[in-house]
Amino acid sequence: MNYNYSEINDLLLDWYDLNARILPWRENPKPYYVWVSEIMLQQTRVEAVKSYFERFINQLPDIDSLANTTEDKLFKLWEGLGYYNRARNLQKAAKIIIEEYNGIMPSDYNELLKLPGIGSYTAGAIASIAYKIPEPAVDGNVLRVMMRVAGSFSDITKASVKKELEQDIREIMPRQRPGDYNQAIMELGATICIPNGKPLCEKCPIMHLCEAFHRGTYMNIPVKPEKKPRKMEEKTVILFEKNKEYAIRKRENKGLLSGLWELPNLDGKLSTLALEEILIKQGLENFEIKSLGEGKHIFSHVEWHMIGYHVIIQEKPMVAENSFETYFIDKSYIWVNKSKIDDEYSLPTAFEKYRNFIS
Repeated sequence: MNYNYSEINDLLLDWYDLNARILPWRENPKPYYVWVSEIMLQQTRVEAVKSYFERFINQLPDIDSLANTTEDKLFKLWEGLGYYNRARNLQKAAKIIIEEYNGIMPSDYNELLKLPGIGSYTAGAIASIAYKIPEPAVDGNVLRVMMRVAGSFSDITKASVKKELEQDIREIMPRQRPGDYNQAIMELGATICIPNGKPLCEKCPIMHLCEAFHRGTYMNIPVKPEKKPRKMEEKTVILFEKNKEYAIRKRENKGLLSGLWELPNLDGKLSTLALEEILIKQGLENFEIKSLGEGKHIFSHVEWHMIGYHVIIQEKPMVAENSFETYFIDKSYIWVNKSKIDDEYSLPTAFEKYRNFIS
């Protein structure tokens, strides 16, 4: 980057010592705790992660318990964090650690990279924070801070840019406090050199060393290409209720939300009349439809625009070849009460608006 980052080291660490937020995984930076917290923190705010982390550690306190828990329990603990493949990879990696590393999280950076769900950032975080090994942990916060400090207009989405920054940090990071150093840059990016809106330069301990501040270019850095527009999809979500039980099913093990429980849904936004006609054609006779309004959920590449209905079934329909039961409630659907949904079955946040009508 053609910038001597070593000048910021002492200033960053002094600032971090005084301003570091108190976080449960920092209070006890065991390898397992660091690993779980870092996976949770991907695409999720720190404040939101705190309660999830504490609940997760309370239920799955170590690698062995994580490796041996059921998928339903794992997903229930993960419910609301989204990106469920992160949880799947946690468990896959835990099983590998049990089988190949005697149940002990490897301390070697390159060994960490071999585990599912662990890239250079997470490997660097575990190595530096838990094991005091001088490896960089470059995430979005670190890229933003360091690009602004250097006044660099390099495209941060390019792997070569991240790799070069990792090497720059590896060469100058304090050998005695590598974990604190990585966390200091992350903390600065999360609380002062913020991603959205104007950075709080007047509170920054390295403002006088920041090229973007001196040139007034901090709002133009970091540089990354515009995202492609998301694909829009319309859905009709149906909350089927029968004797205070509700219909849910597992999605296929592929594509969006693969293998997760869901509420019945159809492509397209159906009117009340159109839904009523479909249900009657499928053999359902005694039911009531209530509108639950419109909702929207944004995934990374897709947007769901939804309309929801509460369908209260007065009597269980006869099971015929093309009946309601086979059309909507096929073999993968189950009927569960509110207590089981609350305690056992994880529903993605995409369905949260309509799940909230379960009483």
